[in-house]
Amino acid sequence: MRTARLPLLAVVVSTLVLTVGCATTPAGQASLTPPPPSGPVVVPGTVIDDGSEVELCLGAVAESAPPQCDGIPLAEWSWDGLDGATELSGARWGAYAVHGTYDGRVVTVTGAPVPLALYDPAPIEDPTGGSSGSADEATLRDVEQRVHDTLGETVLASGAYDGRLWVTVVWDDGTLQRAADAEFGDDVVVVQSAMREVG
Repeated sequence: MRTARLPLLAVVVSTLVLTVGCATTPAGQASLTPPPPSGPVVVPGTVIDDGSEVELCLGAVAESAPPQCDGIPLAEWSWDGLDGATELSGARWGAYAVHGTYDGRVVTVTGAPVPLALYDPAPIEDPTGGSSGSADEATLRDVEQRVHDTLGETVLASGAYDGRLWVTVVWDDGTLQRAADAEFGDDVVVVQSAMREVG
């Protein structure tokens, strides 16, 4: 089985909760909202605690002091014993791989967070099998626009790479990948979930 460290795209939008709103679903798809993961997950990101609430931001955050984002609420978060945090103006933040559960709205911490500098995620299977895609640049630009029009803020980032469109979302159990395959054909869009289930 081929494994690889795939190009998880940087987050370039701030709203991270999985909501599709009035998006039009592709043919044959009843819903574009994947059910929440049934088991534990790990998700890397920036934890920001402003003193009143704690949230998890996936990828880029506003470059302010303290930083800001519209992230996923974190429940049962504790800074006790954690290294790598910065404090300023009553806020605290740091980059961690957070272990917990996700109900579609809130991540509830169930295990010790790991500073991202020390986090070594297991490689995942390469869904392309190591081959190149065959879609041309014009096709991928059109597909990318249609994906954004359909999914809206569900998409965290997207980009063409090696003949395919790579799309990063907060969470996908295969629902969004199947929808993309049905709409655009196999091997055109690769959907990556920023949140990963763990055994």
